[in-house]
Amino acid sequence: MRVEVKARDNSELIRKLQKMLGPEVTEVYINLRPTKEIVVRILESAPNVRRISCPPSLYPKVSKKIINALEQLGIELVPEKRLRGRPKKYDEKTVKLVREMAGMGIPMREISERLGIPLRTVYYMVEKQVRKQS
Repeated sequence: MRVEVKARDNSELIRKLQKMLGPEVTEVYINLRPTKEIVVRILESAPNVRRISCPPSLYPKVSKKIINALEQLGIELVPEKRLRGRPKKYDEKTVKLVREMAGMGIPMREISERLGIPLRTVYYMVEKQVRKQS
């Protein structure tokens, strides 16, 4: 089982680790740098853990001793890329369809009405493609 634990500081993270982890947990994501104390708490609370992940920006700051000790225990410590920002409302398939329809000469208002996408958004999708090409 995978568990994500997010906190603002180490003491809050340690408290949450003790509450959220158990023997069934095999993978843990933490949003702070895994220090010796944090790793010990993870191993105490989740003895069956096999993978610990953290943000890629913090991974280079992790002590080599911690990484080596975890490897000897058969636990991998890996950086995990996480998506940031607001999720996209329209997938690439929809954007491509809008651009194809505009390329066929269909009026923007008609595209908007057919697909149920705001007119301004249709213009934005088409203009963004034009800017990429130039």
